[in-house]
Amino acid sequence: MIDASSLKPVVECIALTKVFQDFWGRDKVLAVDGLDLEIRPGEVFGLLGPNGSGKSTTIKMLLGLLYPTSGAARVFGRPPTDTAVKARIGFMPEESYLYRYLNAIETLEYYGRLFKLDRHERRRRTEQLIEMVGLKRAATRPVGTYSKGMARRIGLAQALINDPDLLILDEPTTGLDPVGTRQIKDVIKTLGSRGKTVLLCSHLLADVEDVCDRIGIVYGGRRQALGSVGELLKRRDVTQITTDNLDEETVERVRKVVAKAGKEVITVSHPTDRLEEMFLRVVGQAQRDMLQTSGAESTVGVSAFLTGGEAGKGEVSLVESLIQAGRETETIPEAPAVETVPVEVASRPKEDVLAALTSDKPSQPAAQELAGAEETAQGPVESPTPSRKPDKAVLDRLSRPRSEDGRKENGEEDPLAGGDEGGRMKAEG
Repeated sequence: MIDASSLKPVVECIALTKVFQDFWGRDKVLAVDGLDLEIRPGEVFGLLGPNGSGKSTTIKMLLGLLYPTSGAARVFGRPPTDTAVKARIGFMPEESYLYRYLNAIETLEYYGRLFKLDRHERRRRTEQLIEMVGLKRAATRPVGTYSKGMARRIGLAQALINDPDLLILDEPTTGLDPVGTRQIKDVIKTLGSRGKTVLLCSHLLADVEDVCDRIGIVYGGRRQALGSVGELLKRRDVTQITTDNLDEETVERVRKVVAKAGKEVITVSHPTDRLEEMFLRVVGQAQRDMLQTSGAESTVGVSAFLTGGEAGKGEVSLVESLIQAGRETETIPEAPAVETVPVEVASRPKEDVLAALTSDKPSQPAAQELAGAEETAQGPVESPTPSRKPDKAVLDRLSRPRSEDGRKENGEEDPLAGGDEGGRMKAEG
């Protein structure tokens, strides 16, 4: 496995400084003060700090929305203003700024067009993301009618429509219920395990603790702490022992053993579940009981195109869907094929039929074939009178080729060709 620390950082801040000035150009607010920071590939990094500590300003400089007063910021080794860099970033701001008269499908279609996704890929990703964030039932409602939590869900879907390599989330769980909070945390974990880089800013420290690999704490625009979650949270001055339930007598003996070591048992208690876990169990039971809700739904898993579950883009998925449709139709019995005869072949006289007609006793198969051909072309016909025999001379003249002007090859006029009035009269006689 490749060590992420040996790879080139995805995000790099070098003495990054931002000073906001007033109308007269005088320094007013020092928002970021010489910040040094690195975020590695495939890392979920938490940027923490109280209000006004410079978190949002740092994010805006990483997005190219603000220019630093001094220092430098690099994303994928390039300046944040590079449009090629922006195409690889997904951003979910602290407030979801959406077009209120568009519904969820139209919103994702719009952002998919900005990233120049083809029509089939946009449709595929839109369907997957709407189902992932639990807005399938509200997909056709204008987003202006959404609650804040539902707007945050569609905001997350918008940030993921381009399958970004770097995902920047500013307070992603604000306004979300515990179910939505868990879903977003699951998405963040899945993206991190897939190799995506995530920069997370949040005041909900429990959420940061659950998903982040490393965290950095800033105050007054300066970095105050940096490290992995386990290293920063570990209390080395306290030892914790967890075991099965003990009776009072055993607990008292443990106290005496600890006292002989010159220490004191600080507390003895039973562990409790987290409120989030209990809440999710109650909601999960309600969903299993098929209770209806008009809001967002609870979903499981992450969109396939984010996890690499589908190897291909829009064109390939379209071909696969057509192949699947073809496989489904194989089970339907096919109608018997109707054999068609070319016009040229059908118009030529059949030698065996003519031979049967010229004979005194035509063969039974030839007569049946002639009757069948006439009945197919013109409908049912009456059978010829048995006492009337066909004229052999007439059939011979019919079987001989003639030219377009109605004359036979030997130069004689064909009385049946209908070339003139006399010929017709002879034929009728």
